[in-house]
Amino acid sequence: MSSRDTQAKTAFVLAGGGSFGAIHVGMLHSLASRSIAADMVVGSSVGALNGAYYAGNPTIEGIQQLGTIWRGLRRNDVFPLSWRSTAAFLYRRDFLVTSDALRQLVDRHLRYRNLEDARIPVHIVATDILSGGTVVLSKGLAAQAIIASAAVPAAFAPVHYDDLYLADGAISSSTPVTVAVALGARRLIVLPTGYACALEKPPVGAVANAFHALTLLIARQLMNELQSLDHDIEYFVVPPLCPLTGSPYDFSHTSELIERAAKSTDAWLDQGGLDRPRVHAQLSIHKH
Repeated sequence: MSSRDTQAKTAFVLAGGGSFGAIHVGMLHSLASRSIAADMVVGSSVGALNGAYYAGNPTIEGIQQLGTIWRGLRRNDVFPLSWRSTAAFLYRRDFLVTSDALRQLVDRHLRYRNLEDARIPVHIVATDILSGGTVVLSKGLAAQAIIASAAVPAAFAPVHYDDLYLADGAISSSTPVTVAVALGARRLIVLPTGYACALEKPPVGAVANAFHALTLLIARQLMNELQSLDHDIEYFVVPPLCPLTGSPYDFSHTSELIERAAKSTDAWLDQGGLDRPRVHAQLSIHKH
């Protein structure tokens, strides 16, 4: 199959998954190394962050730079927890940490200001926290859209965007394949982060457990969304890592995740992954 189907608009669709978003980097590197490109990018939660960066520089060099950013991340760069923030959460406010650290991360590394300035169209998916509806952001301040899409309830405060209060896109559309189709894509390449399918016991800590539960929800929602697509939509699911341990709240295994995802995606492509549409490899809920 050619790198870009000239008869159908191709979308890369990037799922949420916390620190497992490092997996996207390996997948994107493998795809780009074979000149497999997208006409648009649709992302939710951490997929919004990675998708926006990719859309600004959809090249091998850009993906390598994204990998460098990810390898330098520590948990406090995204979730700057302290006893003060925990105490404030328990006694005075409805969110655990502010989004200031995440906003600084985006502002420091994203090379464009507004979504419409990206080199290829990028669409960020968030959730209207009052109605539960899916909100698609395609123009306006990129940093604000990304922060809104990644605003996990309780961890971050909702983002006031125009007249809406927006939160994590994973609530309403964790892997927004139906959004991509509504935007005109007829060929989807879905990049899921997967979930820790090989744990022997639940992750340690309330936040880690919440993030693990969110990745399970994302996996189940993705299967439901894919099965609901019309048969004229061609889609391919890049296999997530399996088996996978760890926590989407843990940033200490980033390099390993990137390298494993690149090798796994290379193997999938070598075995004709893009010749077999509508295959749900490793997506079903399971354990080892």
